[in-house]
Amino acid sequence: MQTILHENKHTLKLAFPIIVSHLSQMLLGLTDTLMVGQLGAVELAGVALMNILIHLVFVLGIGLAIAVSIQTSHQHGSGQAAESEATLFHGIFLSLLLGGLVWMGMQNSMPLLIRLKQPAEVLAIFPQYLKWIAPSMAFMMPIMIFKSYAEAQNRPWGVFWIQLAGVALNIGLNALLIFGYGGFPRMELEGAGMATLIARIFTLFALGIYIFRTTPQLSLKGRGIHRAECKSLLLLASPIAAQMLMEFGSFSASALLIGQLGSLPLAAHQIALTCATTTYMIPMGLANAVSIRVGHALGANAIDRARHIVAGAQGLTLLIMGIFAILYLNIGGKIAGAFNSDPELIALAAALLSIVGIFQLFDGIQVVSVGALRAMKDTKIPTLLCFIGYWLVSFPFGLWMGFKLQWGVKGFWMGLATGLTIAATSMSLRLIWLLRKRNEPSL
Repeated sequence: MQTILHENKHTLKLAFPIIVSHLSQMLLGLTDTLMVGQLGAVELAGVALMNILIHLVFVLGIGLAIAVSIQTSHQHGSGQAAESEATLFHGIFLSLLLGGLVWMGMQNSMPLLIRLKQPAEVLAIFPQYLKWIAPSMAFMMPIMIFKSYAEAQNRPWGVFWIQLAGVALNIGLNALLIFGYGGFPRMELEGAGMATLIARIFTLFALGIYIFRTTPQLSLKGRGIHRAECKSLLLLASPIAAQMLMEFGSFSASALLIGQLGSLPLAAHQIALTCATTTYMIPMGLANAVSIRVGHALGANAIDRARHIVAGAQGLTLLIMGIFAILYLNIGGKIAGAFNSDPELIALAAALLSIVGIFQLFDGIQVVSVGALRAMKDTKIPTLLCFIGYWLVSFPFGLWMGFKLQWGVKGFWMGLATGLTIAATSMSLRLIWLLRKRNEPSL
């Protein structure tokens, strides 16, 4: 137990700035949702519709960023500085390429949304938001690479302060551009999109300057693109992205179907998803720290230390997510009321937050288990487990309860909770089995 507490101390030291950095990034979406929610349920549904698109493509960038983190943590743990610099360079190149493709794909997404029968009043205002958010993704992709590289080398604080500055800039611009304060034109939803784009441009350039100034040996001169390096990153990133696509894809597909129920259920879905994603950032930060520290331990061939790191992080996750579960179950109505004053919307969102509260523990355990599995470069079986949990169980179950039983948006969220529970259980069992296979004494 003493060893686990000792490892927890080091995990928290690394995880804290990563968690705050994740939360600061989430604040971009949270502040947009809170501030746009003051305009009305239709505008809030517009943000929900945008999040469907973002989540579907965002996982590609996250997969690449996690691959950079895993490679860099192993290289850092074994003292291979030159190799980690090559990982960063090729990660940036692939992220810029991916960001451009995502930009073009999102810009041409309107015909698909029309075919999927989203609310007409939402589609009418959506293009003015889309035209700013789509190009912002081209800047968001390399931001994640810089962030992962610095964190994998135990340098998270610079990233934290820069991202926090980006959030502050976004909040200020939102006030000016959404509501027209300070003599600026009142642009409403379009202003929210423009503010996000400007904040992400600032964050990318600030992070780039920070990374190059704090890594004197890092240089772009004489570097070329090597196919083997790109292939190595993509082979690691692809199953990670596929895992996340299973989860985020089930949420996005459910949201598209919820959109067919009307703008009010879609707005309630956006409130619940924003809250669930925000609290998810804490175990995700712990998972990133676990992945990095387990990667360091495996790079140094310290297998027993890796076991203690995992055990301590899982205990922390249960404690933290248990607190959030209690809050969602008891004050969900007050939380929902912060987004909008419509009594019907508040009641529906509060019901969804009760479901969010129930699956908080499973959500936390799942993400930390996946973080440890990724550090062990175990990705194929977890991808299959995600597919079973989210697409063979969660989505059909939610579809049946949402439409067949006519439980509406609550039915879809119960299906999502079921998928999370199955995924968390199977991932944890997989992790326990792999740890027991190691030849050193287990916990």
